[in-house]
Amino acid sequence: MKPYLLKLYQFNAWANNRVIACLKRQSVTDEKILSVFGHVLAAQFLWLHRIRGLAPPDVKLWGDYSLERLIEMETSANQQWLDFVTTEHDFNRDLTYKNYVGDLYTTNVEMIMIHLVNHCSYHRGQVAMLLRQKGYEPINTDFITYDRVLRGQWKE
Repeated sequence: MKPYLLKLYQFNAWANNRVIACLKRQSVTDEKILSVFGHVLAAQFLWLHRIRGLAPPDVKLWGDYSLERLIEMETSANQQWLDFVTTEHDFNRDLTYKNYVGDLYTTNVEMIMIHLVNHCSYHRGQVAMLLRQKGYEPINTDFITYDRVLRGQWKE
């Protein structure tokens, strides 16, 4: 399972990085777009802190984030997740935690990790839609594109 999760989180980092580059290139300041992508990054910190047994991170799940803050968050989230996946050896374990509103759950860490990347993909799709609606050009963050890039088969 570790090779799969590593590939998944490498993809997630690649896709997040592409969104940040897209936002920077077009100097996006739209609050809704930045808030949705901030949600992607905040969720990554929240889940990682839960899994690692740390205090909740200093992020808001639905906050107002500047592009500069998102750039910092994206770099940190990507690195922390890749470090975790690389060094952790026990993903097939249950985690008992309280969600954002205080409800108690027990979930398998592997399932949380798979959910998180899917959650990020879902909201990156929303960012792409919002970009297009606001007259910006979205960026392709499909997994198949990531695979084609790795194989040297993708031309922008």
